Amino acid sequence: MLKFHEYRNPALAIDLVVFGYYEKVLSVLLLNRNEEPFKNGWTLPGAFLQMEERFSEACGRILKTKLGMEHLFLEQLYSFDEPGRDPRGRVISVTYFALVNPRNFGLAAGKMANDVSWHDIKKMPELGFDHKKIFKKALERLRSKILYFPVGFELLDEMFTMTELHELYECILDISIDRRNFRRKILDSEYIIDTGQKREGLQNRHPSLYKFNKKLKQHNFNLNVS
Repeated sequence: MLKFHEYRNPALAIDLVVFGYYEKVLSVLLLNRNEEPFKNGWTLPGAFLQMEERFSEACGRILKTKLGMEHLFLEQLYSFDEPGRDPRGRVISVTYFALVNPRNFGLAAGKMANDVSWHDIKKMPELGFDHKKIFKKALERLRSKILYFPVGFELLDEMFTMTELHELYECILDISIDRRNFRRKILDSEYIIDTGQKREGLQNRHPSLYKFNKKLKQHNFNLNVS
């Protein structure tokens, strides 16, 4: 009978899909590798899980050492286990995704990268490994989740106009949404609170500023866009 140490075990990797929204563009954070495989190519940021490391700790290490970022909210996405997904050998990837406002974070490429930068999701370069598949899965999850959960918490400034929130939803879903119906459903859901302040500096307009109701415990929003 084989003993435990005699089994061949696959490696386990953690890969991150970090979405950002700025100036009406949804982007994803990519890393340009400076070593093989896929040297000088673009990939999602990731790393192998270390022996004494939890998933959350690996995520934090990747954010800090490869991207120069800290303290992001991450949600586990999916596990990718195709046997040939990594040319170095049998590697299973546990993936997470995050949502950020790029204006709130600086970037710093780690020593294993030539560069790290934001890329418009509509102008994506070729990705190494199976990272295109991972990215598509994350985008699918984001587009599904935004219909019932206020993901704008992380993507917009603390205070925003109804127009800015409407533009965010249209950008992520890549569709046109009726403005009046959207406004009614958002206000009825109590996801946002009118701050009583106005946006200044816009010609002939002073739209109301809102913020998210972070104390809301019951989510009753369902944006039907069909």
